[in-house]
This record gives sequence, C-alpha cells and structure tokens, in this order.
Amino acid sequence: MLGKLETSATARGCQEVFAYWSSLRVGGRLPARTQVDPIALKRLLPTISLIDVQAPLDGAAPTYRQRLAGTGLYPIYGREITGRPIEDIYAEKELAYWREQLDQVVQTARPAVGCHTVTSRQGSASSLLWIRLPLAADGLRVDMVLGYDVVIGAPVMRLATGIRAA
Repeated sequence: MLGKLETSATARGCQEVFAYWSSLRVGGRLPARTQVDPIALKRLLPTISLIDVQAPLDGAAPTYRQRLAGTGLYPIYGREITGRPIEDIYAEKELAYWREQLDQVVQTARPAVGCHTVTSRQGSASSLLWIRLPLAADGLRVDMVLGYDVVIGAPVMRLATGIRAA
C-alpha cells in the first residue's frame, strides 16, 4: 500500500503536466505541439511521451504511433518504444485498453487520467498512474497526445533521465 507522501509525490507530476498544458490553452483552443517547451517539463522528461494520431480520411478509427518516449519508459516496456505503433508495444489486452483511452482523448478533445497495470509484449508488468492530454496544430482537431506516466511504488529518483525522439 502506498503511503501518503509517496502518493502525493506520484500524483504531483501528473498535476504539474496538466497545469502546464492548461497554461498553453488560449480561448478554449487546444495547445499545439510547437507550444510545448521541454525545458518547462525538464524534471518530468524521463516519462513524458508524445503519440502521433493518424486519422484516416475515410472515417476509420485513428492509428497511434509513439513519436517520442522518455528514457524512463524503457524499463517499463523492456525496450525502446520510440517510433513504434502501439500495436508493437502492448499485449492484446493492454492494446485494447490504450486504444480506448486514446480514442476517448481524440474524440472528446479532453484530457484523460487513470491508473493501469501495463504488460509489455515481453511479459513485464508495471502499475502506472498516467495522464494523456490532447494537442492540436489547428487548436481544434487532435493530432498528437502528450503523455506522462509514473510507476506507482517506484522511487521517483530511480527513473532514468533523458528523452528520445523519432
């Protein structure tokens, strides 16, 4: 069971990312990826991610690709996930969960937050507190999702530092 101090420290990162994202909104419009300054999120970069939303013109369901994944996500997934479609990252059950969460963010253009146990294709499992925030180059149509994940029960200081981009 998590203690109060650990719980508040775990949730603080999600609160910081949400507050920063909210500060970028102008007139109710969604922020664009170009507005996100990595320096503003420097302490949280190890588990920050960006997910490309590729919406087909025929109205089919969008596809998602992990454009950027902080190096702190490597231990969670057991490998580099930058540049991979989500189908290559998650096992079948987790894939359905994440597709549902991302679809909700894209369709509603609203943030989502949750707690979930992730099992990678290699079979490793981690419990995550996560937040997903919509980004839109035109301020309206979601074309990217900003993510932040923190492993529940892991000391924050153990997370690797750095970030990789595809």
